Amino acid sequence: MGRSTFNVPDGVIEENVSWYAVIYQFVGEQVLIAKPAPKSGATECSTAMVKRGKNIEPPQFEELQINDNDAGVEALLSRLLGIPENTTDVAMEHSRESFDANVKHTYYYLFQKQGFVASKDQLLYRQNEDHQPQAIRDTFPILFGAASAEKFKLTAELRSLQRQLRINQKSLDQARLDVEQSTDRSLSLLSEARTVGVLRDEVVDESTVIDVLQRASEWRPTPVPEEDGSRITALEQELVRLREERQSVRRQIDSAKKFSLRASDFEFEANEQRDRLASINSLPRNGDGGWQWPFTSGDLGLDTPIAQALIEELASLDEEMKIIETEKPQLEAYVIEKEAEIDQLSRSIRTREEELAAAISANEQIAELGNRNTAAARVVGRISLFLENFVTDEELLRLERTQTRLENRISALEKQVGRDDAQDRLLSVLNGISSMISGYVSELGGEFGQFPARLDLRSLTIVFDRPDRPTYMERTGGGENHLAYHLGALLALHRYATKGNHPIPRFLMIDQPSQVYFPSEEVYKSVGGSIEKTESDADMETVRKLFRLLYEYTQEHVPGFQIIVTEHANLRDDWFQSALVEAPWTKPPALVPEEWIGL
Repeated sequence: MGRSTFNVPDGVIEENVSWYAVIYQFVGEQVLIAKPAPKSGATECSTAMVKRGKNIEPPQFEELQINDNDAGVEALLSRLLGIPENTTDVAMEHSRESFDANVKHTYYYLFQKQGFVASKDQLLYRQNEDHQPQAIRDTFPILFGAASAEKFKLTAELRSLQRQLRINQKSLDQARLDVEQSTDRSLSLLSEARTVGVLRDEVVDESTVIDVLQRASEWRPTPVPEEDGSRITALEQELVRLREERQSVRRQIDSAKKFSLRASDFEFEANEQRDRLASINSLPRNGDGGWQWPFTSGDLGLDTPIAQALIEELASLDEEMKIIETEKPQLEAYVIEKEAEIDQLSRSIRTREEELAAAISANEQIAELGNRNTAAARVVGRISLFLENFVTDEELLRLERTQTRLENRISALEKQVGRDDAQDRLLSVLNGISSMISGYVSELGGEFGQFPARLDLRSLTIVFDRPDRPTYMERTGGGENHLAYHLGALLALHRYATKGNHPIPRFLMIDQPSQVYFPSEEVYKSVGGSIEKTESDADMETVRKLFRLLYEYTQEHVPGFQIIVTEHANLRDDWFQSALVEAPWTKPPALVPEEWIGL
């Protein structure tokens, strides 16, 4: 029935059987479900074989093949049973989550194992397992028609809208946050785009930044120029040349300044010498105006060698002084010109140094990111992501309108669901089932059968409403009474489900119900299907009453219902013998044929 856990006990069956199968009868169709035993050491198997047809015969061993899994089996059986599309009604404040009721939630009403068929503490199959009691309470209204189809529809729509509301709220919150951060983020991306060369430096304000980024997102990589790789070398060589040229000019300036210094020294010495020689011109002259030697009484003249030498030296000094005075302004202009050239070369050197530093930085970035295009592509990628998530005013308005629409619709649905009469319907279902329980308990001779019995869904037990106080099943005694309560509840549940055409499988399996009517378990097992032993050891009146009720249930109360009983007792009554599927087992035969053992 879609369960993966392998519950066959260890022993002969588990050791010798490799496949297990059952054929289910639906209206106009049969379904075979076969499952292989788990692999050695495993405790679960989720694979299965499914075969559908009007009449299905058990397949031969070689025909067994996996074609489905437990999820498929569960979905198929749930659909064929007619379980409606549903979701359990779990309040939002509860920690457990809602789920869909399916065929697995019908197990509780189908099996009465030997261990609890007469238990006072456990009424339904698997009721003693963790989480199962709550699952029974959650799915009972769905399986027995207490939850209306209209409510399922409204609840499904409500949960869908609540999910949409949460998604839209998240989108709206993110959109509002994005709007707050979009300006700073867009300007940051604009700066990055400029840095990697995707955009040129241009004036951009907040009103146009998105348009500029949109243009940047359309950037496509361009090939790196071939000379780009030698730019650093070229700049370094240019710097060497400029520095050498500046050094050469500096040497020229130094030479000019040294020459100027030497000329100044010569000029000083020449001036002193000239002044000394010029003093000759201040000596007395004769009456004719001619120059004469001092301290002489007559005109000696200047035709003497000494006089002539002095006169020539003075003339030479006068000429050299004239040359120095002429060249000095030219030398100063030359130095000024060279110093200006030095300034120009220094500026060129600084420019080249900045270009070299930028080129080295660019090369480091290229080395880190692979190439300049990669860096640009990453920035463009971030820009594209930003633009994709950029929230326009129109989008923000749309999200806000959607949020308002969903909230209004959810509010209206919550009011409709809140007006559902599910609790009244559930109470009506429980009352209908409880009225039948009382009849079956009384017919089986159970204690308190004269009092109204009811199914308590909260405690998952049977309660008898006595005049002075209610009596719960766990407070009653006697295995015969407990058996009567179990069978009364299960027969009533299935009768109600069949009458209302609710999606509960039309069968019930009961394991060894008559054991409570024998003196001991050992005596009961020793009967072994013998009519004589049954008649000699059992309380025949109650045994016959039990099986007669089950027989009439399938013939009159719920025609076509199947009750499968595994039992040691055997009655000679014709109606009982006609209900036997096969003759009582002795050894042999057995469930596992002897020829299988050890294969």
